[in-house]
Amino acid sequence: MTLVFLLLLPTLNLLFSWNSVDTDIWQHFVKTILSELVINTTLLLLGVGIGTFLLGVSLAWLVVMIEFPGRKLFSWLLLLPFAMPAYVLAFVVLGAFDYGGAFQQFTQVLGLPYMDIREGVLGPALILTLVFYPYVYLLARTAFANQSITMIESARSLGYSSWGVFWKVSLPLARPAIVAGISLALMETLADFGTVALFNYNTLTLAIYSAWEDFRSLATAAQLATILMLIALLTFSVEKLSRGRRGYVQTSRLDTPPFNPSKRYKILAFGFVLLVLLAVLLLPTMQLSVWAYSVITEEWDERYWQWFGNTLLLSVIAVLITIVVALLLNSLEFSRRLPKPLMSLMGVARMGYALPGVVLAMGILGAMAWLNQWLSTQWFIGGLFGLLLAYSVRFLAVAYGPIQSRFQTIKPSIIEAARGLGAGPKRLVWEIYLPLLKAGLMTAAVLVFLDVSKELPATYILRPFGWDTLAIRIFELSAEALYERAAVPSLLLLFMGVVGLLILRRLNLFK
Repeated sequence: MTLVFLLLLPTLNLLFSWNSVDTDIWQHFVKTILSELVINTTLLLLGVGIGTFLLGVSLAWLVVMIEFPGRKLFSWLLLLPFAMPAYVLAFVVLGAFDYGGAFQQFTQVLGLPYMDIREGVLGPALILTLVFYPYVYLLARTAFANQSITMIESARSLGYSSWGVFWKVSLPLARPAIVAGISLALMETLADFGTVALFNYNTLTLAIYSAWEDFRSLATAAQLATILMLIALLTFSVEKLSRGRRGYVQTSRLDTPPFNPSKRYKILAFGFVLLVLLAVLLLPTMQLSVWAYSVITEEWDERYWQWFGNTLLLSVIAVLITIVVALLLNSLEFSRRLPKPLMSLMGVARMGYALPGVVLAMGILGAMAWLNQWLSTQWFIGGLFGLLLAYSVRFLAVAYGPIQSRFQTIKPSIIEAARGLGAGPKRLVWEIYLPLLKAGLMTAAVLVFLDVSKELPATYILRPFGWDTLAIRIFELSAEALYERAAVPSLLLLFMGVVGLLILRRLNLFK
């Protein structure tokens, strides 16, 4: 019960923040930018939702249903954007499209007018679409691959083309998975801080930070955070509702693509997939490498070992805490010995992934301030406790899923047989549970490590003095348009992400 309360503490603090309202600050927000913030946030969600649907679903359909050169390799490579933080791609694009950048120089040669990519929602929506489409792609790919070849062949025998099969058969069957993927992408969009800040695109996320940093009003920041929390929870509820409905996906698996188009369409499919990889991964990495090479001797110093060490240490500690908590909650749920009200609270506690990092940061700041006042201490502010709590709450669901899936594969008869042979609780844990849960624990550890290492908003607000990370260094340099210098920590962070994905590939999570 204490553990569940601790996980719910940031959310509870946000709700209690409405006990005291600073009317002057709220009147300022209402009269000046609140309507703009809501409209901008809504437009960004619409843009990313439409973009991730079109990109993720089309790519998933191609690699599963259409035979073309490099299909199997592309099926894996299209997941690599998971390793690219959105704020890194954002400053790469800004560097290329800003006045004097490579793209603008090219347009000047052609006599085309200057295009300001910072204007409007197009820039941030495009960046977030390119980075978050793998959520839709991964779930849609799995849904398409699990569809029955018999149904597809029946539709073809009735005269449907590949487009007709997609629109009338495959897309409706994959709808719950696609909605789940889009919902995850939208929750990540709500959580984004670095991209919208670099593009100067005002959203509720930036308003929360402004209320705390500029107006020094933690209560107002928390109250603004509750609005964003409600939007995030609504998105989370839509995803849960879709996932909870009866599925239409078959349990079979497509071993070979059912459509083998002409050479012309194969080339088009190959070109489209390659273009996506070029835009989101290959070209940005090349640009980062060029920038880093030009300043590496000036930029690199011993501080980078400290930033890398801070990133690594925070990620490892967060992984250990989150894995232990997820394992404990899963074991309690697996034992089925808890009362239903506590089980429901555990379900609410796992919803932290639906809360943007800046929302959690505001909730934790308020909770820590209350604890400091109650305990007459300042230990909770300026320490690692709040930051690690934010990581645990935010990414508990990331660790919980893989471990839960492994728990579901443990047959009760195995446990009963072990107990019948005299195995006590200690032997059950070390000789039965942990070996059977090993794959799930490793998968959860890598996923949490990837998320924590590139997490920005909660780290930016809650980090103790002197605990800068690679993500903080990237954001601070790119916010000052020092793109060449920001490329050095970006390549380090990207390398960590790619290594993590290769480990997941080794574990056969992404087949």
